[in-house]
Parts: sequence; structure tokens; C-alpha cells
Amino acid sequence: MDNAAVEVEVVHDTRYSYSAPVSQAHHLAHMRPLDDPHQQVRDFDLRITPVPSRRVDGVDAFGNACCHFALAQPHRKLELRSRSLVSLRPRFETLDAAQSPPWELLRDRLRYVARAPFDPAVEFVQPSPYVPRLEELRAYGAMSFTPGRPIAEGALELMRRVHSDFDYLTDSTEIDTPLATAFAQRSGVCQDFTHVMAGALRMLGLPARYVSGYLITQHALRGPALVGADASHAWVQVYCPGTPGVPGAGWLDLDPTNDVVPSTAHVRLAVGRDYGDVAPLRGIIRGAGRHSLDVGVATRVLETAR
Repeated sequence: MDNAAVEVEVVHDTRYSYSAPVSQAHHLAHMRPLDDPHQQVRDFDLRITPVPSRRVDGVDAFGNACCHFALAQPHRKLELRSRSLVSLRPRFETLDAAQSPPWELLRDRLRYVARAPFDPAVEFVQPSPYVPRLEELRAYGAMSFTPGRPIAEGALELMRRVHSDFDYLTDSTEIDTPLATAFAQRSGVCQDFTHVMAGALRMLGLPARYVSGYLITQHALRGPALVGADASHAWVQVYCPGTPGVPGAGWLDLDPTNDVVPSTAHVRLAVGRDYGDVAPLRGIIRGAGRHSLDVGVATRVLETAR
């Protein structure tokens, strides 16, 4: 078994241009990758132009690194550049999906019972702004979760079905396209694939988290090209406690856009209920008029070391 660490550099550029001056702005950025035994941040730098009048780096309610900053001076442009050096190790190389618990046991365990122990994962069973409850998603998910089926097996099949049933079309949806629309037209981008899969899992009572991150250029790793490489990406985590080969708290990563279990080609940036919790940059501004946005992500594999 190969546990070689892959050292990766990610540079993420965001540029806003405004047709009129912005007099005041308050922003929240999620641009520092997560840090844990399988993904270690060796170095991180976030440069903001103009220099903020106030900046606070901290951690949000989901455990993600975040940066709150304010701009009090008038400006027509806002530029952010983050540079991350990350060491990645495989997490799911010993996954045994057939040995995960039956999905109904987890569903029933997370139902509310007075004075029963609280499991924080129950938060990710609930609907969220970008992933509302849709009955059509319950029927869609149920085809993969037959009675007594292991959670991880069902989730893997659901991932493959979403990948097969939906077309990746970059202009078919916008950030605010309703989930029902993306599901009905069977097309979208990685955000839509992720929301569809998360919604189907939640309608069955199974916790699902939205993961934002990056895909590494696959030719550098001598593997097949993945959709969304060298750009911001998104995928799903499904809660599979007690599953052999799923470390930590029991969250299994699944990428329905590419039909893969993420390994050392995926850099995790942040986790939340949906895109709204983990958007790379969001904020409130005064002024500006019209605006244009330019985003670029460059990734580079630096070395592989044991």
C-alpha cells in the first residue's frame, strides 16, 4: 500500500472590478485549506488589495479557517491572492464499503428522541438554503438504498448514478439556479452535482456535507484528466460511522462530478451544509454599480515524498 505524501501548491486569484467606487465593504473569505492528519497545510498566505482597514482571521462554526475583512476607503477594484502549500495523503485506500452499517440503522439513530445522546451530524440531515427538501430527490436516492444495504455501498452507487445521469455543462446553471431546476434538466456544474447528491441523501435521513476545494492537474500525477481540474471544485461527504477504511469522525468523500473517491488529487478547502456556507468570497458593499469578476486557480505538484 502506497502512503506517499503529495506536496501541492495552489494559487487562487479573485478580482472584482466595479463601474463606480465602492465606499465601504465587508467580506468573508474561505481560502485556507483544512488541516488534519491527511491534509497538512505547510504554508499559507492571503494578500488583499486594497489593504483592509480591519482584518480578523479565525474559524467558523463548521471548523473552517476564515477571514473577515473590511474596506473603509473608496475603491474600484478588489483583488485577493491566496497561496497554499499542502501535503496530501490518501485517506480511503482501505475502504470496505460492504462492511459499513445498514443505512436504516443510522437513519433511525439520528431521529429525535427525548434525552437521547446528541450526534452533531444530525445538522447535515436538515434542509439548507441551497438544498431544500424535494420529494423527487427522495425517490431518486431510494433506488440506491434498498432495505439493509450498507451505507457506503448505497452512497457509492448514488454517486455513480448522478455522474451517469447528469451532463456537466458549464453554462447550464448559475450560482443561484434552484436545485429543482438543475435536477429537472439533468445538467449543471460540480456545485449542482453536489447539491443533488446531498439532497437525495438528506431526504433519506442520511447526513451529507458540501465540500469546497480544488482538483490537482492530473497529468502531473500521470492519471486521467478530471472535470474541474485547475479550478474551484465541490463534492460530497456522507456520514458513514463504523465503516472500515473511513478515518476520523466517519465522513466519506465522494465526487459525483468525476465518479471517484477523492484521494491525493483533491484539496479540501471547507465543509458546510451547501455552497452558501463555504463560498470562497462573499460580502456586502456600498456603491459599485455594475461589476465584473475574474477568478483563476493554478495548481502544481511539487514533489512526492514518503
